[in-house]
Amino acid sequence: MTRAVCPGSYDPVTVGHLDVFARASTLFDEVVVAILHNPAKQGTFTVDERVGLIRDEVAHLGNVRVEAFADMLVVDVCTQLDAGVMVKGLRGEIDFSYEWPMALMNRHLTEVETLFLPGNPRHEHISSSLVKEVARFGGDITGLVPEAVRTGLLERLARS
Repeated sequence: MTRAVCPGSYDPVTVGHLDVFARASTLFDEVVVAILHNPAKQGTFTVDERVGLIRDEVAHLGNVRVEAFADMLVVDVCTQLDAGVMVKGLRGEIDFSYEWPMALMNRHLTEVETLFLPGNPRHEHISSSLVKEVARFGGDITGLVPEAVRTGLLERLARS
C-alpha cells in the first residue's frame, strides 16, 4: 500500500489545498492530511476545528484521512505513519524556492521523497494568510475557502 502525507497548518484550509488532497487521492492508496501545529501558538482556528473542517470537506474521498501532530518534524510524522512520500502543492516558483531545500533536507534525514504537485492555475493566488487578510478588511472570500471556513472566519473577525 502506498501512503502519502500532505503536511501543513491549514489555518484555514483553502480550495487550493482541497484540490491537492483530491488529486493526491488518485495517486496513492491512502492520503493523510497531517495538520502540523505548535501548541504554544494561537491559530485562527483551533486544531480540532481544522481537523473537523477538513474532514467534512474530504469525506467524499474514501482514501483520505485527517490527523493532527504537534511539535514534530514532518519526516517523523511520515515515519510514524509509514509513509514514504509527502505531497506538496506548488502555486509557483516562489513556493518551489521555499520547498526545494526542505525537500532535500527531508530526504537527507529519512529518505522520505517529496512530490510537488503544480497547483491549479485558478487557485494560484490563494493562500491562507491572504484569505485572512482579505477577510479582515472586508473583502469577499467566497470561493476561496469552503463555505464553513468562510462562515467561521467571518464570525471570528466580527468578535475581535
